[in-house]
Amino acid sequence: MFRGNNPTRVDEKGRLKVPADFKRVIDEKYGQKFYITSMDGKVAQVYPFEEWEQIEAKLAALSNFNPSKKRFLTVTNYYGQVVEMDAQGRLLIPQLLRESAQLKGDVAVMGYLNHLEVRGLDAVKAEVEQGFTADDEKALNDLGI
Repeated sequence: MFRGNNPTRVDEKGRLKVPADFKRVIDEKYGQKFYITSMDGKVAQVYPFEEWEQIEAKLAALSNFNPSKKRFLTVTNYYGQVVEMDAQGRLLIPQLLRESAQLKGDVAVMGYLNHLEVRGLDAVKAEVEQGFTADDEKALNDLGI
């Protein structure tokens, strides 16, 4: 599982050096193939390909006429690309997503259990400083967390 935050950088060529803590999980559990995409163009989601295939299997079971399935595929395909990790442990963030999410320089690489999310470090800091809302606290309480 991926957990925690490991700040790093996206270099001038758009390559993300996968932090060592996350690379260990990848080396132990996954291969070198990833699907990098976004749901909103603001956050890069880095899925080990095996995890992305599980999402695709669920989608394949839905009707092709399902409008939510179509929207999901349209957005994730628009931003998404299959990427291979290079020998130095780097992943090339797709250019369209890199530009949309402004992923350059310092970024936060955060674990979200089965995938990683990459965001500008300043954007994450600003969101964290806002704290939890009353609705967030109620939802977490309802989940028993």
